[in-house]
Amino acid sequence: MSYKVANLEDIEEVHDGRCPWRGVRHHLGIQAFGVNAWTARDAGDRIINEHSEEEPNGDEELYVVLRGRATFELGDEKVDAPEGTFVFAKPGVKRTAFAEEAGTTILAIGAEAGKPYEAFGWEVWMPLNALYQAGDYEAAVAKGREVIEANPQYAGPLYNLACCESLAGHKAEAIGHLRQAVERSERFREFAKGDSDFDAIRDEPEFRALVER
Repeated sequence: MSYKVANLEDIEEVHDGRCPWRGVRHHLGIQAFGVNAWTARDAGDRIINEHSEEEPNGDEELYVVLRGRATFELGDEKVDAPEGTFVFAKPGVKRTAFAEEAGTTILAIGAEAGKPYEAFGWEVWMPLNALYQAGDYEAAVAKGREVIEANPQYAGPLYNLACCESLAGHKAEAIGHLRQAVERSERFREFAKGDSDFDAIRDEPEFRALVER
């Protein structure tokens, strides 16, 4: 099929410790750019986490207020953004947004300028991030293996699973899944070189051969 149609409520709402959000890109199978939607439960909730999309590889991002009203903080400035407002932020600009009304929903669209977009699949891993942050690596490994079985096309979950396997002491599995991640995206070879999650396997010949190629 050459097109798909979905209402906001058709897309599964994910809770990962931030405001609830919906993986629009993953749901529709979009490969050309990232796009997701965040919804605030209450007035005053932070909808968009503070970040800067650091240069030189940060995304250009367009935010669209679909419902309600938000206040964006862009650098040192505040912008009132009622329903229907477009807010565009270039890499390097610190940005965040807060809901002025309960139910405020923001659509975020982003991609790195001048480069083909890579769908890493971070959306399907994010519900597991709380396990990683809590240090429950075995649980993250168990659930992560289910995630990659259901979504084998993405490099990001493979890389994150390898990180958790390394931290949990599953050396062979960590190297195998890291290899698969690198095969899907060369970016992860560079990421792995300085990632402390792999300290436990950094001296393994297979790991060195993989990252030093």
